[in-house]
Amino acid sequence: MKKNDELYKWLALSVVLIGTFMSVLSSSLINLALPKMMSVFGVTLSDITWVVTAYSLAMGAVVPLTGFLSDTIGIKKLYIIALTMFTVGSALSGMAWSNSVMILFRVIQAIGGGLMSPVGMSIVFAIFPVEERGKALGIWGVAAMAAPALGPTLGGYILSNLDWRLLFYINVPIGIFGIIFAFLLLREGEKKPYQGNFDLIGFITSVVGIVCTLYVVGKWSTLSWKEIHYPILLTIGIFSLILFVINELTHPNPLLDLRVLKLYDYALSQIISCVLVMALMGGSYILPLYLQNVKGLSAMQSGLVMLPSAIAAAITMPISGAIFDKFGAKVVTIPGLFILLWGSYHLTYLSADTANGTIMMVSFIRGIGLGLAMMPINTVGMNAVPLNLTGRASALTNTLRNIFSSISVTIVATMMTTQTNSNYARLAEDVTLSNQAVAGTIKQIQAVYLTSGMTTADAQASAISAIAGVLQKQAYLDAINYTIAFTVVTVLIPVVLVFLLRAQKQKEIFKV
Repeated sequence: MKKNDELYKWLALSVVLIGTFMSVLSSSLINLALPKMMSVFGVTLSDITWVVTAYSLAMGAVVPLTGFLSDTIGIKKLYIIALTMFTVGSALSGMAWSNSVMILFRVIQAIGGGLMSPVGMSIVFAIFPVEERGKALGIWGVAAMAAPALGPTLGGYILSNLDWRLLFYINVPIGIFGIIFAFLLLREGEKKPYQGNFDLIGFITSVVGIVCTLYVVGKWSTLSWKEIHYPILLTIGIFSLILFVINELTHPNPLLDLRVLKLYDYALSQIISCVLVMALMGGSYILPLYLQNVKGLSAMQSGLVMLPSAIAAAITMPISGAIFDKFGAKVVTIPGLFILLWGSYHLTYLSADTANGTIMMVSFIRGIGLGLAMMPINTVGMNAVPLNLTGRASALTNTLRNIFSSISVTIVATMMTTQTNSNYARLAEDVTLSNQAVAGTIKQIQAVYLTSGMTTADAQASAISAIAGVLQKQAYLDAINYTIAFTVVTVLIPVVLVFLLRAQKQKEIFKV
């Protein structure tokens, strides 16, 4: 029996890995296809953006439900439903004939994707004992890191050589494989019979609050506050979230059990994880912009440059999990954060001429730090939660992560835009025709254009435009380094907070 249980644990983990890999891979692929979909559907950039926005909002809205649904219908059945919805949504998205239909099918896909991650985490914590969870989550993290690393390379190849719809269809065989194995291998967990005590107010306020807030936050860097619907939506969102918190603290069967935040290590691990999301933006959000917009690499080439980071994280995550199981979180997390800090710091000196090999080396070292630090922080928090509340805690963890990921992207994007404009204005102050060096450079460029048959006026205008382009690129590069430096500073916060982790045994806080 023990041998069967030992085999079952790893087979069940492999089923969870399939869903995790498929969900994360899909998210990293779709952004690459947006320009192609704009052309095929004949829509504008703002229209096609809803393909991504609707997915994010639907996923954020459904995550709080996972705890209740896991308890009511069981984690096996819910995981199969999630895999099925994601697979069907992927197949339908591949067949979409218009932008509106694509958005609808992406919402179906998002509901499945939103359920998969927290339910997958609940399965891992249900089948693995405390002393093996670090190793299990480390292996689970390999799938989470491998998928976004492969995404740009695989997506770039498909877009260049095959049909863009394959970006969706690629999920179908993986999903069918996962559904069959989940049905055959997973065991059903404990269920609580539904007694008519569904937290309807919590559900409504969470959906309205998360959707309205994330929508406005996602548009933050480009929105105009003169458009009255933005402040109205933000007010409704914040007010709904306040009502949601009040309701959850007073409801006898809350949708998201906020009482788990009474657990010291769980609460502290969530703070550390949310801050780390911001810190990781230097590599996950800003570095691709640098590689493509400054160095002129394609999405596929950028993916190859960033691949060493994911490989390093994938290698070290299982190792960090095994070390965590034996020695605790601090032993592995603190060195990991310092390595991450070192790697992130060395990304603040990027130039247009920085060699790809240098970036790959720094990214690899940074990936080692990421792999060592991330999983132990998550595991020590979830280990503090009683087993019967892991579903609710997992839902809360994923909800917080979705919200803070959106906020982090907004902060970084806004900082990039503001800093680029500020840098350009500063650089342009010295670039005037009265400056002899500038005037001489313009004349040299103008002479080149004159040889191609341009008039004097057109040649001068083209020369000035070329100078402006150089200034814009430098302003953008300086903004990238400035913003990465900001993310480096945020790494210092988790470094301090990790020392405060107690990794104590579960407290009898809950009477359930």
